[in-house]
Amino acid sequence: MKIIDGKKIAQNIIDELKTRPKPEKILAAVLAGDNQQSESFLKQKENVAKELGIDFRIYKSSSDLKNDELRKEVLKIALLKKVGGVIVQLPLPEHINKHYILNVIPREKDIDVLGERALGAFYVGRNPVLPPAIETVEEILSEVKCRLSDVKVAVVGAGFLIGKPVAVWLMNQVKELKIFKKNSDLSDLKNYDLIISGVGQAGLIKPEILKQDAGIIDFGYSFDENNKISGDLDSGQLSNIGDQLSFYTPTPGGAGPILVAKVFENFYNLNKDEKIAR
Repeated sequence: MKIIDGKKIAQNIIDELKTRPKPEKILAAVLAGDNQQSESFLKQKENVAKELGIDFRIYKSSSDLKNDELRKEVLKIALLKKVGGVIVQLPLPEHINKHYILNVIPREKDIDVLGERALGAFYVGRNPVLPPAIETVEEILSEVKCRLSDVKVAVVGAGFLIGKPVAVWLMNQVKELKIFKKNSDLSDLKNYDLIISGVGQAGLIKPEILKQDAGIIDFGYSFDENNKISGDLDSGQLSNIGDQLSFYTPTPGGAGPILVAKVFENFYNLNKDEKIAR
């Protein structure tokens, strides 16, 4: 059973970016409120930015801001000529409509491909970069030499960050595709060769229900009362199944570091030519 070393793959991506011309523009990240998990994720991005020498700036906003106020703040930052990419760190405060905020990001600065213009272009194959989750899946499948046309794939969770874009991308590439909602009966996962999960519910997927030689890419994360991170895969039970799985991504250290590296790869790609149509 192969354990995917996401930190190593991420470092390879970062090292390759170091060989390219460095974007001179700012990568701006908007943080609304004082969410400890969001701050932790931004710290990971900040560390990569320092390694690459990227001007990474965090713009903090109050959690008390209303939708229109936060939208105006994000738009003001996004329209600055010196800004070459915008990240709105999720999750946002519960009273905020995330789509209303994300949709003000110009397509050419939408590093995460979450705004309606970038997503719309992605769905018709016209966006210059893919959502980082898709690029992460590509990296992992390349690492394990998996050909999508040969496998049945299950996507667990249909969220707009992971499940939905990944499923759309997979649709015409795989032997069979099925989307499971987080409250679905997951016993049918035993019929699938590759499972991609992004629910964020610790221990949701029990390894014993998976088929022989299946692989799992686990984007899910959740924190317990001690702030310990866990993935959707119940990794504590892996020792009970021996080498039944072909590969899996651990949490932490699996899909997450690759995802962060891909955010920066998108920043480089969107800024290699400042004449991208606006």
